[in-house]
Amino acid sequence: MPLVIPQVLKLDHEELHDGVARASREKGAIGAAAERVLRVMTPHMEKEEAFAHPPLGLLEDVSRGVKPSDAEIGEALAMTERLRSGILDMLAEHRMISAAVEELVAAARAANRVEYAELAVRLIHHADVEERVLYPAVAILGSYLKLRFGEGRASSTQPS
Repeated sequence: MPLVIPQVLKLDHEELHDGVARASREKGAIGAAAERVLRVMTPHMEKEEAFAHPPLGLLEDVSRGVKPSDAEIGEALAMTERLRSGILDMLAEHRMISAAVEELVAAARAANRVEYAELAVRLIHHADVEERVLYPAVAILGSYLKLRFGEGRASSTQPS
């Protein structure tokens, strides 16, 4: 069974994406700025949903001592390694998104559209949570799975 992204993360991405898509339909500077945000944000979110967020679906069970299946361990380790090896690119993408979001903030303030300025703040907050909490949690989870269960070939002879 493939790893499942925690619903709260999936919904957060959907709400943010929908908000920026709504802003992109605005006329003028807000729409143009939101279009730029979408261009850099959408492929980044797709990457996160492909390999950065799914391992977190194991976190709740693992924290309770429930052993994932060998297939889940193998899949999680592959994803955590992909995040670990691509972390600099992911962080660079966050900087590109932030730069585009700053344009959206400026356009929203100039047009006195508080809802889009608030959306921009949520986007920046989301990226900060990913960088400071979620990405490190994925890395630690990968290290834990590797130490505790090996490379996805869990053995009953390994120490607890």
